[in-house]
Amino acid sequence: MYQYYNGLVIREGTEGVPAEYVEALFVDAGWASETPDWQKEKFTLIFENSAWAFTVWDDNKMVGMVRVISDRIMAANIMDLIVLSEYRGRGIGKKLVELCVQKLPHGDWFAHTSASNFDFYKRCGFEVKDLSQNGTCAYYGYIQARKEGHR
Repeated sequence: MYQYYNGLVIREGTEGVPAEYVEALFVDAGWASETPDWQKEKFTLIFENSAWAFTVWDDNKMVGMVRVISDRIMAANIMDLIVLSEYRGRGIGKKLVELCVQKLPHGDWFAHTSASNFDFYKRCGFEVKDLSQNGTCAYYGYIQARKEGHR
């Protein structure tokens, strides 16, 4: 599926997303740097193992992406929502969240994000719960990998 948004093209799909474009977005977001060659395939595999994904293109340049992990029935988790820094503030991120929620409109949605993004997700209709009342437990394998010298 393709759709147009403010002069950009949004593609839906989890296959054929070029690893180097994904890596460039991760680098721009500060999520990756100096990825070893043997690990670069992960930037394609994360899409192939996701339930849904959307990428945003300005001609042949990928300027945004989002991928979702879901059971496709009851719950979904937005894992990686990235918009290239020079394209932020144009509503691209909000549009990507809207497209995701349309895939499972009556399901429970969660966003894997940092507190600095809470206001953005509130504007998209998400609630930020009082974590002293309930919350999500997390184990971050990448942090452990860094401690062990694997990243």
